[in-house]
Amino acid sequence: MTDTPSRKEQTHDRIVRTASRAIRRKGYGGIGVADIMKEAGLTHGGFYAHFKSKTDLLAEVADSTGADSLARLGRIAAAAPDGQSLAALVDAYLSDRHVEAPETGCPVAALGSELSRQEAPVRRAATRRMKEVIDLIGRQLPGWADGEDRRKTLSVYCSLVGALTIARAVDDPALSKAVRDAARETILDQIT
Repeated sequence: MTDTPSRKEQTHDRIVRTASRAIRRKGYGGIGVADIMKEAGLTHGGFYAHFKSKTDLLAEVADSTGADSLARLGRIAAAAPDGQSLAALVDAYLSDRHVEAPETGCPVAALGSELSRQEAPVRRAATRRMKEVIDLIGRQLPGWADGEDRRKTLSVYCSLVGALTIARAVDDPALSKAVRDAARETILDQIT
């Protein structure tokens, strides 16, 4: 028995990875199946050997990008010194590097405003992953283990996503940095 993925599984994964980057770069409506397949180096007709519909692809992309984001944030929190995991997570999320790489960063900051117009399977996958990220953030807060109100956790999550979204939207680097600095300060002040 081998754990090596089959050629079909490798191709499927390549389509999902390509779509994940392309959709975060151009938005859900900014790229079609033919564009994704071309970018993956495949023919449009091959798409249906892997997915029943574009919605199926988008749901899988929402799931995989959310899982990647969760894993990345989890590694950051785990590597931080004791008592510094939230600050490390906030710093990484609001970093210049994250602002400059929407195609590989948080899918909610890149696509959140478009999610409400997606079909139920896409929204369901994205929502599940958002809840997992929210829980990860919550575990970094003092009092989480004692069942402290989740309001602070939700506030932190919304502040992170909102600040990153605005920081990417503006064409003024100083304003982008000021928005992120203000969010970081507000988040860390409300926790202490």
